[in-house]
Amino acid sequence: MKKFKYFTISDLALGTWKMGGGFWTPSYENDERDVNAIKKAIELGITTIDTAEMYGGGHAEELVGKAIKDFKRDDIFIITKVWPNHAKYEDVIKSAKASSSRLGTFIDLYLLHWPSSSVPICETMSAFEKLVEDGIVKFIGLSNFKPEGIQKANECLKKYEVTAIENHYSLLDMSDEDTLEYAKKNGIAYFSYTPLEKGRISEIKILKEIARKYNKTPIQVALNWYISIDVMIPIVKASNIKHLEENAGAMGWKLSKEDWEAIAKA
Repeated sequence: MKKFKYFTISDLALGTWKMGGGFWTPSYENDERDVNAIKKAIELGITTIDTAEMYGGGHAEELVGKAIKDFKRDDIFIITKVWPNHAKYEDVIKSAKASSSRLGTFIDLYLLHWPSSSVPICETMSAFEKLVEDGIVKFIGLSNFKPEGIQKANECLKKYEVTAIENHYSLLDMSDEDTLEYAKKNGIAYFSYTPLEKGRISEIKILKEIARKYNKTPIQVALNWYISIDVMIPIVKASNIKHLEENAGAMGWKLSKEDWEAIAKA
């Protein structure tokens, strides 16, 4: 488990992109499979669930809502996001209430999915603070923001602060290192999306070599490498039970310092 200033969460997060449909378009053909996958992830200890209003036009949130009914709510940490075309004050409030309704519960962490090019960040953050005050949202975060944008959002907030950032980071793309360092310096959670680069990570030679040493898979070694970074929680999406079990096998052990550094250098 990862402990932060305001919350403690699982070492891995389950992503739900393409569950329940795609970009604003719902699909219902795999609902049972996806609900079962979310349940299985929770049973395996992946109790942080990442979703968004855009995923399947909100249907992914509905699937999360169905899946968590069998579990104690306090054991689950739900992240969802508002799309930047809903960044105006009233639209943020409306979107959050709709997401909460689809989830059937409050939102642990609410993120602005991307920076808005037309709405001032202070207007959006004002709405986020209202949502926290009203109990619809517990914590405030951002997605696809750089350090200067996070800092500006923080300056807008009067009572609360940005507790998390969700950006793309992987062993094949470390271009967001400056934001990761900002997260470390400020003690905020850094959720890394697409950390496995759609499976391409498993072809990295050194991961294969170290995997044999630990009797793990290259995927498990890569995920453990990310987990070993204090503030980082990799987001992994899987509807296949075997893939979920493989991902969960990245938790509960730790790479040696030498092996971690060897991977970093490679």
